[in-house]
Amino acid sequence: MVSKRPAYSNLMKEIRKGQFVLTGELEPEKTTGLEEILASARAMKPYVVAANVTDNPLAMAFMNSLVPSYIVQRDVGLETVYQMVIRDRNRLALLSDVLAAAHLGIRNILAISGDHTVLGDNKGALSVYDLDSAQFVYMLHKMVDEGTDLEGNEIHGKVPINVGIAANPNADPLEPEILKIGRKVKIGTDFIQTQTMFDIDLTKEFLKETERLNTPTLVGVFPLKSFGIADFFDKYIPGVSVPKDLLAAMEK
Repeated sequence: MVSKRPAYSNLMKEIRKGQFVLTGELEPEKTTGLEEILASARAMKPYVVAANVTDNPLAMAFMNSLVPSYIVQRDVGLETVYQMVIRDRNRLALLSDVLAAAHLGIRNILAISGDHTVLGDNKGALSVYDLDSAQFVYMLHKMVDEGTDLEGNEIHGKVPINVGIAANPNADPLEPEILKIGRKVKIGTDFIQTQTMFDIDLTKEFLKETERLNTPTLVGVFPLKSFGIADFFDKYIPGVSVPKDLLAAMEK
């Protein structure tokens, strides 16, 4: 089930070499300026291979992630992972943005569903979900590997992009999550990035279950600086669970 797609990105090249890689995360917010994003990118550049640029996380209406993905690469020289949620775009918009990303030199896309709009700051927004995340991965396969859209229409020029998917080892039960991941891997996935994990036993179980997929997996790690942050993650971040003993220890 290993992807036969070339390693277009530096991230994928390092993974294929068998290196232990770290990626960071950048979150454009409700702003027209990128000064904070660029400062964060410069600070993390010595330590990471690439940085994910989030796409309206928690269904919050923020700056489109394509622009900072490009600007960070251009001005900082740090490779980015362009996150794309299918919640906000139909297949036309998805294809348009992927073509634009390819032109701008973006070499990694993380295909994700996105949190429901009821969680966000514009609760009246309608979710699109024209494609599900697996169908989007298939569309990316068609574009990258076959040079066409979903209908077989030819794309002029190459789309040299490596495709990542998100996974949630905190899912309970875990089996449906493993089945969804396996489906996307078969379609054409180069790497997996997991939700933030705080339980090492759950992480080990997940990695054991996905080992047969033979697909590089980057486990999400977040340093908890305070009880307040830990409590917020446990209560309000979808798909994340902080162990009760860790919460108790941090509160104490």
